[in-house]
Amino acid sequence: MKNIGFDLSMLRPVRFIIVAFTCALLIFSYALPAAATIGSQTSNPEDEVTQLTGIQKETDKLSTQAPPGLEQTQRRSNEGLNEIQGSADIEKMNRPENSQQAKTVEDQVKNALGKLTGNQ
Repeated sequence: MKNIGFDLSMLRPVRFIIVAFTCALLIFSYALPAAATIGSQTSNPEDEVTQLTGIQKETDKLSTQAPPGLEQTQRRSNEGLNEIQGSADIEKMNRPENSQQAKTVEDQVKNALGKLTGNQ
């Protein structure tokens, strides 16, 4: 019995180290996402507000009119992403026209499995 009590008292410093490590891990996991934004390029909020204001004005204008016909809706939709947004942020969207060089998920999985198995 005396031997068991001695072994348990030896684990107290280890338990303290585990608790301290867990606390440090929690603190760093909360702080790391905020630190990741330091030095990164951020967008200008004024540009986004301007785009949203334009979209809101167009929505308000369309809501006061009679519903547009099919031809008008199709014509406006073909100008950009959809009828309301038009071509706002169209360069940020991934489409077949600008994604010719992109790898599909299937290709990425095949490459990863090939690297794991050595069959590149």
